Amino acid sequence: MKSLRSIATIAIATLGLFCAGASYAAPDATRLGSSTPLAAMHKDKKVTCKGCHEEKNQEKIVVDDNETVVNATCVECHGTLAEMAKEKKEHLTPHQSHLGLMNCTSCHSGHSQSKTYCNNCHTFDMPIPGGTAAIKRVKPVPADSRPVEKTDIIVIGAGAAGFTAAITAHDGGAKVILLEKQPITGGNSALSAGGMNATETAFQKKKGIKDSVDVMIQDTMKGGGNHNNPELVRILATQSASSVDWLTSIGADISDIGQMAGATNYRTHRPTGGAAVGAHITKVLKKNAADRKIDVRVNSKVLKLVEDGKGKVIGVVVEGKHSGTYTILAKAVVMAAGGFSANQTLVGQYQPQFVGMTTSNQPGATGDGMLIGEQGGGQLIDMKEIQIHPTVAAGSRILITEAVRGNGAILINRNGKRFVNELTTRDKASQAVLAQPGGSAFLVFDSVIHKSLKQIDGYFELGLVKEGATLAELAQAMGAPADTLAQSLDTYNKAFEAKKDAEFGRADLPRAIRTPKFYAIEIKPGIHYTMGGLQINAETQVIGKHGQPIPGFYAAGEVTGGVHGKNRLGGNSISETITFGRIAGANALKAVKNSK
Repeated sequence: MKSLRSIATIAIATLGLFCAGASYAAPDATRLGSSTPLAAMHKDKKVTCKGCHEEKNQEKIVVDDNETVVNATCVECHGTLAEMAKEKKEHLTPHQSHLGLMNCTSCHSGHSQSKTYCNNCHTFDMPIPGGTAAIKRVKPVPADSRPVEKTDIIVIGAGAAGFTAAITAHDGGAKVILLEKQPITGGNSALSAGGMNATETAFQKKKGIKDSVDVMIQDTMKGGGNHNNPELVRILATQSASSVDWLTSIGADISDIGQMAGATNYRTHRPTGGAAVGAHITKVLKKNAADRKIDVRVNSKVLKLVEDGKGKVIGVVVEGKHSGTYTILAKAVVMAAGGFSANQTLVGQYQPQFVGMTTSNQPGATGDGMLIGEQGGGQLIDMKEIQIHPTVAAGSRILITEAVRGNGAILINRNGKRFVNELTTRDKASQAVLAQPGGSAFLVFDSVIHKSLKQIDGYFELGLVKEGATLAELAQAMGAPADTLAQSLDTYNKAFEAKKDAEFGRADLPRAIRTPKFYAIEIKPGIHYTMGGLQINAETQVIGKHGQPIPGFYAAGEVTGGVHGKNRLGGNSISETITFGRIAGANALKAVKNSK
């Protein structure tokens, strides 16, 4: 079968499902958009259905929801994602991305239309074998006779909060099942760019950065309009350093420190060189879960909670892609299913003026966990508090990390003028951008700022950056008056020299903008984060409508409300997911031990 690997060299994505079916013709460059399903395309290779399906008995051919056997077969013939990426010479390859290791079947399907998962957020011209095939619905295997499963702890949502809770509980001796409705894990955490806020850390002390728990609390409360839950904010700040230590202990590199909007001091921890924090941390968490052999199930959507008739949560009902509907009983359930920025209906329910606005979120951020928790008796709070991020690349869903501004970039409008303190809070910066001509602006920076932050390289790769060898050339590319742009940068550079921004009061001026080449990225505000969600207490117990904790039910991450108030500071999300994910995992573990 190894000889089939040659197929990989002639298609952008050929990790297909193999199943004997209809006629087959070897794929070539003209057939990448073929209307033939992959199952049929592989017939001549004489791979039987057993090549992808695990036959349990004479009556059923079973594929689990993780499609484990199928993906193993793909890799056996075509090689790993890393091997596929090396063989492909194009500018972009879906086999190597910030999403990290993912199943072949996240994109490829044998019985229905294949689709590049990347294009849930991007608009790449990336044809895929079987991508125009007529969709053929395959009925899930009947699950009427499937027994009810039992475990110690169920975690819903495989983002950073979910993985952290699962690993924490597992390391304490619990049996854990981690459920994810999407075909890949990582959630919004995998897209997080800027960093992780933490104070009084070893990395800060090594660099001589003076910061404190009290200052981080003050910044977070001020950023949230003092609408935050003070108890949760204090936990976020006081335990942030230990969360950094925990991540470091399991293999993460977050030793680089920058500053993001709303923070008094440098406290945003990220990988060396300022690389994106989310992809790195997600990779580390996935590896740790795999090393521990934690039961992680993708394509597994939770439909509802199971209660014992006395108000205690004792399990969930799951709809698996292949296994159908089944029940898992547990001694504790942790909800970590994220926010609802990608759910236009729900966004419109709470903020009608945001309907139609783009979002930087992944497609799974639809608020299911909040609604399931509410149906199970949980109280929702702060649901109208929806954050608009000021810098989403115009015409896309690509978030331009706040770290670009933190490293020195400034915001310039179409008239070539600077118009706001770039490090003000996200809500104020977004309002300022929307008030500019055309409702957009440009992030402007130079080669020094470019070299200071690895993440900027990705924006070049995606074709989002305009450039000029001189300011005049950049102004032409932007469609802005050259003299006005030059004057704006001259004023800013003088402020840098004086260490005082008389125009807009920006406190941190890390770099001048005067070293060619010069660059600009057009940006518009987009829906980025939902501050509201399930109400929790200091132990991450979900609070019911009666005002008391719901026994057996915990929550962490963006699915909860209270930590961020009316506006989240950049860098506080990853900090929240790790800190409260650890607390949820530890307290769910206590519930398991107390039940024995």
